[in-house]
Amino acid sequence: MKFKNWIKKGLYFFLNTPSINDDVLLSGFSRGLQNVVFEGKNAVPDRCNFSGKISLGYATTLGYNNFLHGNIIIGKYCQLGADVAIHTTNHPTSYLTTYINQNLFNGELKSLKEVKKVIIGHDVWIGHNVIVVGNVTIGNGAVLAAGSVVTKDVAPYAIVGGVPAKEIKKRFSDTIIKEIEELQWWNKSEQELEELKPLFVKDFSNLKSIYE
Repeated sequence: MKFKNWIKKGLYFFLNTPSINDDVLLSGFSRGLQNVVFEGKNAVPDRCNFSGKISLGYATTLGYNNFLHGNIIIGKYCQLGADVAIHTTNHPTSYLTTYINQNLFNGELKSLKEVKKVIIGHDVWIGHNVIVVGNVTIGNGAVLAAGSVVTKDVAPYAIVGGVPAKEIKKRFSDTIIKEIEELQWWNKSEQELEELKPLFVKDFSNLKSIYE
C-alpha cells in the first residue's frame, strides 16, 4: 500500500509540474490542445478541455477545469477563473427530439444541432463557474461575475451577473470607455506599455478622463 501511494504521489508530482511549450505554460493534464491556436504567453492549468476551433489571444490565461467547446475567439490579456465553460453548440429544440446521440439513426441527427460562435474581446475578466452559451459577443474590458450564465451580448466595460446575466453597471464613464478603446493598450509593445504604466496604476473612480 505504501508503495502504491508513493507511485501515486510521484505521478501526481510529475503530471502537475509546469512546462513551457511554444511560449505556453502548461500545468497538469488537459485535453484537446491541438484544437487551440495560442498567440503566446498563455497559461493552461490542469484539467482544461478543448474541442472545436479555438483562438486564445496574447497573454490570456485560463483557470482550472475550463471547458471550451465550439467556435471560440478570445482576445488578448483576458483572465478566466476556475470551472468556466463556453459552449457554442446546442441541441435542436424545434424538431421531434433533442437527442443527437449515436444510438439513434447512427448519429445522423447530429447534423441538426445548432452551431454558433462566441467572441470575447480584450482585457475581459471571467469569474469562477461562469457559463457562456449561444451566439454571444463580449466587449473589451467586461467583467462576468462568478456564477453568471451569459446568454446575450455584453457591452464593453460592463459588469454583468446573475442567471441569466444582466448588466449591473459600467466600470467607467462613456468618456473614459471611449478613451480606452481608442488607446487599445492591448496592441502595444512591451516598451510602449512601460511608457503607459502610470495609467495602469491610476484609479479612475472619480476622474473624467484617463489623462487627468
